Amino acid sequence: MSFVISIVTAVLFIVNILLAISIIFLERRSAQSIWAWVLVLFFIPIFGFLIYMAFGRTIYNQNIFKIDEKDKVGLEYLVEEQLKDIKDKQFSFVNPLANKYKKLIHMLLYNNHSFLTNNNSITTYTNMNEKFEAMLEDIRNAKDHIHFQYYIFRMDGIGKKLYNAMLEKQKEGVSVKILYDDMGSRALSLRQFKEIKSYGGNVEAFFPSLFNLINPRMNNRNHRKIVVIDGEIGYIGGSNVGDEYIGHSEKFGEWRDTHLRIKGNAVKSLQLRFMLDWNSHSKRHNLVYNEQYFPTIYNEGDTYMQIASSGPDEVWQQIKYGYLKMIYRAQHSIYIQSPYFIPDQSVMEALRVAILSGVKVHLMIPNMPDHPFVYWGTFSRAGSLVNMGAEVHIYEKGFLHQKVVIIDDEVVSIGTTNIDNRSFLLNFEVNAFIYSKKEAEKQRHIYEEDVKSSSLLTTEKYEARGKWVKVKEGVANLIAPIL
Repeated sequence: MSFVISIVTAVLFIVNILLAISIIFLERRSAQSIWAWVLVLFFIPIFGFLIYMAFGRTIYNQNIFKIDEKDKVGLEYLVEEQLKDIKDKQFSFVNPLANKYKKLIHMLLYNNHSFLTNNNSITTYTNMNEKFEAMLEDIRNAKDHIHFQYYIFRMDGIGKKLYNAMLEKQKEGVSVKILYDDMGSRALSLRQFKEIKSYGGNVEAFFPSLFNLINPRMNNRNHRKIVVIDGEIGYIGGSNVGDEYIGHSEKFGEWRDTHLRIKGNAVKSLQLRFMLDWNSHSKRHNLVYNEQYFPTIYNEGDTYMQIASSGPDEVWQQIKYGYLKMIYRAQHSIYIQSPYFIPDQSVMEALRVAILSGVKVHLMIPNMPDHPFVYWGTFSRAGSLVNMGAEVHIYEKGFLHQKVVIIDDEVVSIGTTNIDNRSFLLNFEVNAFIYSKKEAEKQRHIYEEDVKSSSLLTTEKYEARGKWVKVKEGVANLIAPIL
């Protein structure tokens, strides 16, 4: 027996060494992430290996999002045309802010194929009851198709309302496609969609578990929230589908989130993103480029915007780069609202440079954790910025969950991406980058309204935290690269 144990121990030790070598030399990781995983592997050799297999593997070299070349022609041409026109200084920037931020626009075009759109109008929802009421109304008015994608989709009160509304439209002949993340929506199963599928609706789970027990991609989740109706109306933002997101949670109470309803050409970008995500997991019902999905959009508004996405399948951290470009471009003010604020060194340094340059940095974080280590990592980094002169508010009225970055009352990014490594490196995310003084000022006024429900984190308050809080911060900082 002791001989067998010795053999198993030796094998695990060798596997640990080989795994550590692969992490160090073969995988695209930051030095902090490498050290974090090496520590996990060597301090808890057996469980560390299992933790790595579940949470640590990368997929950046896998082409999981596919669309036929013939279906890409129109959109690829649009991106190439915009890149060339910007480079040759021939792009017509009617909006002066778009011209001012053309380097950011170029970067998102080049790295992310996020074509610039105008002719957009935006409705902002900070009350998720109002968001879902509008969404239900749009679903009931759908005439051709409903494309519905969420990280978390619960079949509770609001979830059943949305499902039943889509079921009725499917019965009427409107095509319904539902994509949910298998881990985020782990209480769901495809069997619960039996009725809508019987009428011709299609439902898929993103990175589904094996035998309903093991998920080989537990750490790489589709965190996107996208709804497209008839190719004319799109939704993007922070909230998922569930009763807690409309304030029906004993733990979190009132839920504070930000979600956008978009009409205009930016819906084409949301449609394309949904098509790519859908085709990555659809077995028999792939979507192809068709005029019904990309109808001609007439005058809707004058807002310029780009829809950018990122994920572990990509070489570049597109949305993080967008945040960095915004921060370094700031001249006067930076406003950030994020439930998880554990930026890597590059983002922290950008914020420090901004503060030292005289830019007013405002940060708002929640007052309670839904993930303990993440919260204490957030608190630690917020405290370090307070000590440099940033203004940090802790939201006290329920749980703060929106992901909003505003620069100089000119450009704003809203979407699903938190300020942490999970969003930057591990999850599949999507954000709207909006070039509009009106929209940026609107979001800044919303921030200022939230301040009324917040407490100010001062240097004195932060330094007065207890020893146990410091211990939790220390542990969180140690494992921050893999949170």
